[in-house]
Amino acid sequence: MTTKKIRLLLADDHPVVRAGLAGMLAAEDDLEVVGEAENGAEACALAAELRPDVVLMDLRMPVLDGAGATARLTREQPGVRVLVLTTYDTDADIVRAVEAGASGYLLKDTPRLELAAAVRAAARGETVLAPVAAATLLGRVRSPAGPAAPPVLLTARETQVLALVALGRTNADIGRELFIGEATVKTHLIRIFNKLDVDDRTAAVTVAMGLGLLPAAR
Repeated sequence: MTTKKIRLLLADDHPVVRAGLAGMLAAEDDLEVVGEAENGAEACALAAELRPDVVLMDLRMPVLDGAGATARLTREQPGVRVLVLTTYDTDADIVRAVEAGASGYLLKDTPRLELAAAVRAAARGETVLAPVAAATLLGRVRSPAGPAAPPVLLTARETQVLALVALGRTNADIGRELFIGEATVKTHLIRIFNKLDVDDRTAAVTVAMGLGLLPAAR
């Protein structure tokens, strides 16, 4: 049987970087680079045309930067996963990318096998974060000084909902699996976001794992 290949779009303004990534990933039988973009606007246009499974997105690009392109892609093409691959590890860059809807955040020094595994995980709807990115997001809900914050408590239903989010399920999927309405799922997510002090699904899963509210991804 022929395994369906994961279709990749590379977005980076440096041709040498794109060529290097394409060469690295060509060694993986289940990955296929279907297009390359030199800026965020071109990445959005090519994604609409080529329908990749995953976009490897640089952050600092002309015309439209990576965070802006990620926000547009997740809004206009929610089935496409964006995996940020950058040299920048500042807190502001990490938060902007995750809040824009990126499924993961990795640095360009990530080894080939780890990068390939991250692409596969992103294609499955899982969250993939470099340690520095995970630490930054956790830092948003942990006070570095002063009295300890009260523990975050999720209800059993909220935990079920968030566990399904971590598996990449949509609100409609979660509603069907838990026999609740999609509006109820959204209500649970709003409460989860408020409790974890986050603004999106990826950050919620990451923070919950860091606090021990969900099992860590394998």
